Amino acid sequence: MDSGDSEGIVDRLLANGTFIGGPPDLFDIAGDCQLGILKHFGMSSESKVLDIGCGCLRGGRKVIPELNSGCYFGIEPNKEMLEAGLEVCIDSSVVSEKMPSFDNNADFNFGIFESKFDFVMARSIWTHASKNNIAKMLDEFIEWREPGAKFVTSYHRARIPILGEYHGTSWVGKSHESDEGGVVRHSLRRIKGLCAERGLTVREFVDERFDFGTQIWLIVE
Repeated sequence: MDSGDSEGIVDRLLANGTFIGGPPDLFDIAGDCQLGILKHFGMSSESKVLDIGCGCLRGGRKVIPELNSGCYFGIEPNKEMLEAGLEVCIDSSVVSEKMPSFDNNADFNFGIFESKFDFVMARSIWTHASKNNIAKMLDEFIEWREPGAKFVTSYHRARIPILGEYHGTSWVGKSHESDEGGVVRHSLRRIKGLCAERGLTVREFVDERFDFGTQIWLIVE
């Protein structure tokens, strides 16, 4: 879709009162960056991709057409947001051909699809998630990953380690249960600790080709 199409999509979503996941001028860029980083790390048409918090498919509308039928999976607790995305953001013919699967669970339950994944994408999810949420996602990743799988996520790094990071237990920001905005920060040291406890590694990945906004990409393996 060209920029005109993207502008029309954003206008229709906003007219419906749909939360689009960020500033309107970054809507198209966000999707391009999600597709770009997945392809950079080896996503092919045969890869099975799980998109956590797929929202109104600002990333999904770019990724789904690149995959074989039955290879895209999305979790989005906000049913109305996802339904708006399916109606506005992606052609019904593409959905029929590619047969993406979706679920509305709010528990980060990857096993609902009974499939293992080559890539898990969680853009702008750890920027709202508690440590308990992150730990649950890591546990699910371990159980439902294919050999060599990558968990591609993003976070806001704590400006002041320990004092500047989030220690609460609740989701912060807009969700299927709240219209109140907000973000959280985590220290890389603590995230490394959560990964190490599970035999995983994590590293920051900075590449201007895939960056937008102030979040930093993390690659978990």
